[in-house]
Amino acid sequence: MESLNGIVSSVKILELSEHPLVYFKLDNQSCLIAGHSLNFLADVEDGMHVVIGGEYNSRKQFVVRKYAVIGQTKMMMEFNRIAI
Repeated sequence: MESLNGIVSSVKILELSEHPLVYFKLDNQSCLIAGHSLNFLADVEDGMHVVIGGEYNSRKQFVVRKYAVIGQTKMMMEFNRIAI
């Protein structure tokens, strides 16, 4: 398993299903996530710094198996904004 880290941009839902397929860019690398995509959408937005683990597919897209947000997640920031 390889790991990458960088800034997220261009988050898009490609396929709506029980486990949505989500596309995003990490710096200039195209990435896909399906397994934890709902959690990913709740945790991450454009401009956030993340670390991802996974492998490349035949189209040179990075298929994400696990991820971690560096700093606060989107839900944490929203909770802190409401609590104040």
